[in-house]
Amino acid sequence: MSYFSFNNIKISCVSCAIPKQEVRGESFYDQFGEEAVKKFQEMTGIRKFRKSREHQTASDLCYAAADKILSVKNLNRDEIGVLIFVAHSTDYRRPATACILHKRLILSQNCVAFDINLGCSAFVYGLQVICSIMQSSNINKGLLLVGETLTKMTNPKDKSVAMLFGDGGAAILLEKIIEQTDIKGVLKTDGSGYKAIIAPAGGFRNLHATTENFIWPDGNVRSLYNTIMQGEDVFSFTISSVPKTIKEFLAMTDSTIEDYDCLAFHQANQLINKMLCKKLKISPDKMPICLDRYGNTSAPAIPLVICDTYGDSSDDKDLRFLMCGFGVGLSWGVCSANINTKDILPIIESDDIFEEGIINSPADLF
Repeated sequence: MSYFSFNNIKISCVSCAIPKQEVRGESFYDQFGEEAVKKFQEMTGIRKFRKSREHQTASDLCYAAADKILSVKNLNRDEIGVLIFVAHSTDYRRPATACILHKRLILSQNCVAFDINLGCSAFVYGLQVICSIMQSSNINKGLLLVGETLTKMTNPKDKSVAMLFGDGGAAILLEKIIEQTDIKGVLKTDGSGYKAIIAPAGGFRNLHATTENFIWPDGNVRSLYNTIMQGEDVFSFTISSVPKTIKEFLAMTDSTIEDYDCLAFHQANQLINKMLCKKLKISPDKMPICLDRYGNTSAPAIPLVICDTYGDSSDDKDLRFLMCGFGVGLSWGVCSANINTKDILPIIESDDIFEEGIINSPADLF
């Protein structure tokens, strides 16, 4: 087990952004039939989700969230010593999207900036990486940005995922402090399940794959560029491996579920979250849900449920969070941290696009 613990770093702000366009399940009645849509909603709990504009990317949403933090906290941008962007939905194959965000946020040349290619476990893995860099350096403040625009990779004719995924972005400010605090976690991977959630084309393995749509063995229509999910495999992995890892983490940290004020878990679907509650003997009241309105957003799901639950609160109190991300990879992790409710910002709605980044011809580069 890969266990980590940091004693002098805290999460000092959480911010999230979502697109303005809302897609409701009812809009799929004509395509899939009312009965099939309602059955899907009943099983997953997802009634609607947010969809990004054509040229709007995960980095646009992460930028909106990060810029809000810098403004609210009145930070000198030169203070940010590291920026990490964790997502599958990058702006380009190259350069790293973190470099574009570095430019847009007007950060110092002394700031470290790079990408990590992860999805559902992005927040937990990213937290470990950025805290490790900060603890082993003279960097006092850092930004962890996690986001996805999964609707751009789903086939609208694929009823297994067309109503499942939503778009969003999040920014988390990390800061070194003198007071004793702690961020702890564990990380795990099972690469044998890499085909469970996959977009086969678009990378360099299948560089010139056809864009043709196929009827797949499950009856759904997709191309090789679309996200393909083996639902039964993902479900089996989640309800077996995830509860086991959470129990291992609790034992390792000498804590119990009752020690945590909120369980901010990945928003996969309602059935999975109910099964996790049952296996861990958790009251559903401790595990807030936002997937009914935002869908499965993958990378930003954990900060999104935190901001959805506490972003409009006027309280000023420290809460102890147990957070868990799991999915594509297969990759999963559990972590704990204190966050003050005053440092959790309301969710932003944004349709802003980095127009400079739209490159359709040589003239757009030179």
